[in-house]
Amino acid sequence: MSADNSAALYLPPESFARNAAVAGFAAYEALVKEAETDYEGYWARLAREFISWKTPFTKVLDESNAPFFKWFGDGTLNASYNCLDRNIERGLGDKTALIFEADGGEVTKVSYSQLLEKTCQMANGLRSLGVGKGDRVIIYISMSVDGVAAMQACARIGATHSVVFGGFSAQSLRDRIEDTGAKAVITADHQIRGGKQLPLKSIVDEAIALGGCDSVKNVLVVKRSGAEVAMTAGRDRWMADVLVGQASTCEPEWVEAEHPLFLLYTSGSTGKPKGVQHSTGGYLLHAALTTKWTFDLKADDVFWCTADIGWVTGHTYITYG
Repeated sequence: MSADNSAALYLPPESFARNAAVAGFAAYEALVKEAETDYEGYWARLAREFISWKTPFTKVLDESNAPFFKWFGDGTLNASYNCLDRNIERGLGDKTALIFEADGGEVTKVSYSQLLEKTCQMANGLRSLGVGKGDRVIIYISMSVDGVAAMQACARIGATHSVVFGGFSAQSLRDRIEDTGAKAVITADHQIRGGKQLPLKSIVDEAIALGGCDSVKNVLVVKRSGAEVAMTAGRDRWMADVLVGQASTCEPEWVEAEHPLFLLYTSGSTGKPKGVQHSTGGYLLHAALTTKWTFDLKADDVFWCTADIGWVTGHTYITYG
């Protein structure tokens, strides 16, 4: 600190800065000036650079119903297409998209092409059960490739997902099911942490039994532990059975930029949990920008996000960014 209490400015070495996504302080200042001078033009340029649009937007910002601003309102896109198909079309189909290390240390690597196939099969499975654009789906599952694919599958068909952290209680799960009016729940038989099998499916059963969850028509169960769990006829289905015969391709549902991509709830530790809605276009642009600019990721980097997919950080920097 200097004598006048202003913060000192420490710049990175020039050799480091010139290789960064924002290449040095001058480049950063140029971005700031662009945003201050013409913020609509600034966001329009970035949205066209970082996102693939099915229908290009013509209006950047609609302020007519403040504070309910609309961004890129007449544009259409799909989050799953942007995360998966777009990378495959760039020739990255065989590139590793996810590395999953299980509780026992087993490592699974999934390419963009493999993740797209899994996502499409799940998306087709959900569609076969009547889940589509505008429906809500609760995902109550542990960290896994299946969890990421379930989120992508919902996005692919225009269903709004709400991921509930696998450590939350039956009451917390019930509250979120009721509030979203979820049509389906995706879960697993168990999650495995520290060598122990921790229940998921039985907590879903308990949550629904508490009442207020009449909207749920299907509970899809991923087999994780392989241990026996109770299955309610007509409602519960093993995910593997739902995926049998499902095509590995699925045409994306092209949605409006303001279409809700997901709902994520506050913890509820100081009151009733509040659902925060994130729209597809604005959220996806923020996720892409911060992934590139904040973490300065390069094509050959391996990035580990410590968050669970049940939190917004896991959404942004595991599933979408």
